[in-house]
Amino acid sequence: MDSKALITAYYDAFNAGRTDDMLAMMHDDVEHHVNEGGIRKGKELFREFNKHMTTSYKELLTDIVVFANEAGDRAAAEFVVNGTYLKTDEGLPPATCQTYRLPAGTFFTLRDGKIARVTTYYNLADWTQQVVG
Repeated sequence: MDSKALITAYYDAFNAGRTDDMLAMMHDDVEHHVNEGGIRKGKELFREFNKHMTTSYKELLTDIVVFANEAGDRAAAEFVVNGTYLKTDEGLPPATCQTYRLPAGTFFTLRDGKIARVTTYYNLADWTQQVVG
């Protein structure tokens, strides 16, 4: 599978809520660089992150555009996150099922036909403004 197809399949799985399919596309030593946070290393920590996210947020990504370099080892995606804040996340405003729409982007490193790094960026201040109202 080429790099654009891999990233497209990753986001298809995300939108369908198939986190196990997302994990299958990950390299065993995947690094997840968190927006305004640390680095999670390994599939198990990525699995835990996904579990937390699906408990606290319901999200659908739209307007996805995937880019990749010719070597096939780096890719990026730009998209819009359409979400509902379901359960209060530690350190963030209280959740009352607020909706939000947020532009975001992710950078990927690919190795051995799998995703080896995921770095997602979005504007947390914009998200906070939307959920606080």
